[in-house]
Amino acid sequence: MSEPVKNSKKDPQPEATTPVKTVADARRTAAQPALGALGMLRWAWTQLTSMRTALFLLLLLAVAAVPGSLFPQRPANPSVVTQYLKTHKDYGPLLDKLQLFDVYSSAWFSAIYILLFVSLIGCVVPRAKAHYKAMRSQPPRTPKRLSRLPEYGTMVIPAAQGVSASDAIADAGRLLKKRGYRVDIRDADGERPSIGAERGMIREVGNLVFHTSLIGVLVSVAIGGLFGYSGQRTLVEGDTFVNTLVGYDQFSPGTNFQSSQLSPYSVTLDKFEVRFDRESVKQFGQPLDFKATLTTKDSPTAEPKEQILKVNDPVSLGGTNVYLVGNGYAPVITVRDGTGKIAFQGPVQTIPTDSVFTSTVVIKVPDASPSQLGFVGFFLPTVDKSADGVSFSADPDPLKPQLSLNSYYGDLGLDSGSPQNVYNLDVKNLKQLNGRDLPAGGIVLDPGKTYKLPEGKGSISFDGLKRYIALDIHNNPGQVPALIFALIAIAGLVTSLYVGRRRAWVRTGTAADGRTMVEYGLLARGEDHNLAKEASAVRQMLVQEWALDSSQPAPTKEEDNVRLDVVSPATTPEAKKDS
Repeated sequence: MSEPVKNSKKDPQPEATTPVKTVADARRTAAQPALGALGMLRWAWTQLTSMRTALFLLLLLAVAAVPGSLFPQRPANPSVVTQYLKTHKDYGPLLDKLQLFDVYSSAWFSAIYILLFVSLIGCVVPRAKAHYKAMRSQPPRTPKRLSRLPEYGTMVIPAAQGVSASDAIADAGRLLKKRGYRVDIRDADGERPSIGAERGMIREVGNLVFHTSLIGVLVSVAIGGLFGYSGQRTLVEGDTFVNTLVGYDQFSPGTNFQSSQLSPYSVTLDKFEVRFDRESVKQFGQPLDFKATLTTKDSPTAEPKEQILKVNDPVSLGGTNVYLVGNGYAPVITVRDGTGKIAFQGPVQTIPTDSVFTSTVVIKVPDASPSQLGFVGFFLPTVDKSADGVSFSADPDPLKPQLSLNSYYGDLGLDSGSPQNVYNLDVKNLKQLNGRDLPAGGIVLDPGKTYKLPEGKGSISFDGLKRYIALDIHNNPGQVPALIFALIAIAGLVTSLYVGRRRAWVRTGTAADGRTMVEYGLLARGEDHNLAKEASAVRQMLVQEWALDSSQPAPTKEEDNVRLDVVSPATTPEAKKDS
């Protein structure tokens, strides 16, 4: 038999292959698809609605609010802003262009606020949709090996109890429902029926409620800043305050405030009483209680009613809250000019400087003739003198009131149109009439007394004494919603922190000797330090349901139903022989 002819040609060599590129080379040479306008918008929206961006914007908002406390704000103190611009002519206009005097209504602060608002909505809405789908879906499928779960256990139901695998799984489902799980039974009539159960869906609901409430708080604060207002007014006994713009001593409107929002109510101060401590030694003379008796009317045609105003106990009128924030004495003064005419008459509000109500007094009389008059000095509720003859107030109650004044004449500067502090007298352009260092001496007045000014400039009388109160009036339409949303946010946060989201599975089967084998496993979503306690509670619940021996061991994760026949004390002698 002839040998096969050998091929004289050499075996063909494999063709040379292209060298493999590195990952870096592949990245450099890869063709990136064009993102496009729509893709860019999607990317920007994804970045904006991320939780990291929301936290960054929240921090940025806090930082952006800092200039509001460093620079005077025009809505609150327009005169201070004007003076600031006059004093700092070099960089003041630049700060004004940057809107640092109108921080909370500035374009950049509003932009951060709106972006934070949109970011929170973009975070909450997709998560709410995903959680809604999760709540409507069935619990996850039963794992093939429950022994791999963090919490795992097994038990055996003796054949003598007559509990089949399907009955056991039905019992377990009923018990888990009582414990708050939503249950899904799988393959109930099969050889290995199982249960998938889940609880704690309210945890994510609490988280969503918390973030939604934060949005509500932001909206409420914005409403209050846009449509709210606040103002201050001092009210002397017997005087009436009407809620109009001209009735306020100082008024701070919201960005979109309209004067039509002011409710036409009125407040009359009938009497103001202060109760001082007269019993203790260390706290003697300290105020114990402030009580203002008011007559209020909700409208010009409404019936008057008496109300009591106290510290931290405001009176509500026309959607506003009226707070008591201060008080003092108002001596009733009459000033006659050089012609004998009354140039000034009425109570003068003093400013307390200490706990015994030693108060400063400033009186300006621009209508006096032939020259304007001014007075500055002190009011002492209970006058006393020290060893060197200096007068001081010994008690806050008006037991022995006295006025001690210096007088001036000249141009008060009120006709120039420049704003002045009513509690401060600028004496640079005035000539002094009375003073301790002058021949005429100072003016000392007791109640009912009159003093004639030198050079025929007129006279001043101390006619009586009244009290006054300082009112702080607030209207914030977003205040109540902000409080409600804040409380809901706290409730949602507590729920998300203390409610654990857990999953549980139970699988049963029937052994050859008729026993019902049960295994269960639990898994937590996130960290859950009470998962072991929950597993113990589930086991105890099943043991009590089937009246099992509580001494049945709970195998470790490595043990499964195959080994259960060996370790279980419920194994019958026949089963031991068979094994």
